[in-house]
Amino acid sequence: MHDPNCLFCKIAAGEIPSRKVYEDEEIFAFHDIHPHAPVHFLLVPRLHLPSMAHAEPVHAGLLGRMMVLAPRLALEQGCRPYPEGGFRIMVNTGQEGGQEVQHLHMHVMGGPRPWLKG
Repeated sequence: MHDPNCLFCKIAAGEIPSRKVYEDEEIFAFHDIHPHAPVHFLLVPRLHLPSMAHAEPVHAGLLGRMMVLAPRLALEQGCRPYPEGGFRIMVNTGQEGGQEVQHLHMHVMGGPRPWLKG
């Protein structure tokens, strides 16, 4: 399912340019346009899922793939390995959770601290 009015659906479909990190049939990853850390990219499902609050058991495989993919991409993008290095995975959900784009997305942030914003 694709929402023609959704910013992240348009980015994943290549309708809006982005700095691509990764893509496959289910997931698209790209650099954040306003990074909060030296490494900061987003993982989005190609399926339009408005938020984590909308996730159902049928989405478990997709969400699991995103969680397993994040560490690999973090290392490829410049994060140092665990345990000295590392990264943060964050999913904002809803207005009070800080979600700005109504398409589920996972922020992956890392690199030397302190970061400009946390």
